[in-house]
Amino acid sequence: MECCTPEWLWGPHMLRSLAVTLAICVIISISPQARANIPESIIDTPGPSGALKGIMLKPQKSQAGVILLIPGSGSVDHDGNSSAGLKASTYRLLAEGLAGHGFTTVRIDKRGLFASAGAVTDANAVTINDCVTDIRSWTAVIRHHTGSSCIWLLGHSEGGLVAMIAAAAQPDVCGLILISTPGRPLGELLKKQITDNPANEPLLNQALPAITSLEQGKNVDVTNMHPALKRLFNPHVQGFMISAFSYDPAKILSAYKKPVLLLQGQRDIQVSAEDAALLKKADPQATLVLLPNVNHILKTVDSDDRSANIATYADPDLPLAPGVVNAISRFLQKFTK
Repeated sequence: MECCTPEWLWGPHMLRSLAVTLAICVIISISPQARANIPESIIDTPGPSGALKGIMLKPQKSQAGVILLIPGSGSVDHDGNSSAGLKASTYRLLAEGLAGHGFTTVRIDKRGLFASAGAVTDANAVTINDCVTDIRSWTAVIRHHTGSSCIWLLGHSEGGLVAMIAAAAQPDVCGLILISTPGRPLGELLKKQITDNPANEPLLNQALPAITSLEQGKNVDVTNMHPALKRLFNPHVQGFMISAFSYDPAKILSAYKKPVLLLQGQRDIQVSAEDAALLKKADPQATLVLLPNVNHILKTVDSDDRSANIATYADPDLPLAPGVVNAISRFLQKFTK
């Protein structure tokens, strides 16, 4: 039996060792001709041991502000693809959709991965704080390249947590776009994800105490664990998990005073509408958009069938659910006119 916890919550580099790989596949409508007319350029910012790399997509007629796309967890590149099996191009396609509305975007390779592999010697040692440091560095570089004093942080899943932390005390960050972002501590959410899947029942007596230990800042001995749990609680990434579990997203957002968009699919089996409600409660001024029949990866799902929902993760032909890019564009338009 394999542990079928969704991939997004695992540390940024855990997909290399996990049994289950879920592909995030988002397709939006943009013609090859239109794509060819949108200039794309490579930019970089300093990392600990080498450069961090990213891609800027800038339409010829740009609206005010720049959107920095912050990826969720996993060994995912700037396009949303992975050597572990992800082939979605999620972030590239979102960038192209936003470019169609006139918005400049920057999508990045995380510290230690892909084009940013030289930025650190051990990718598995990267923590949430390291990710936050890199995002703050990216905002400075984007401001330098574009002259824009308004940068929006768009975080998906765990990337939303990074965005919230990074936005604090950043005057050049205009606001947050949080997509499928947890509203509770990640350890608490991981427990829910594991227990919600009936297939994981035989693993609970080992998995739940392990998460509790990590929440308490204690490493876990995996010697006698089920093989699937050994992969999930790989000792090399436990430092990242301890770091990630120490934050309370709702508490962080409650102190944020700038504009926030909360975008949440109502058929998301990884982060629920309850999480969006927790974030909305923490920030009553935030704009909340709930998307019916939309799952965690922003695909249309017409039933509560878990298997059918998960199957969409590996189908690159499914389009992005209607309204996703429009919802982001409408929100931004209120602040860019």
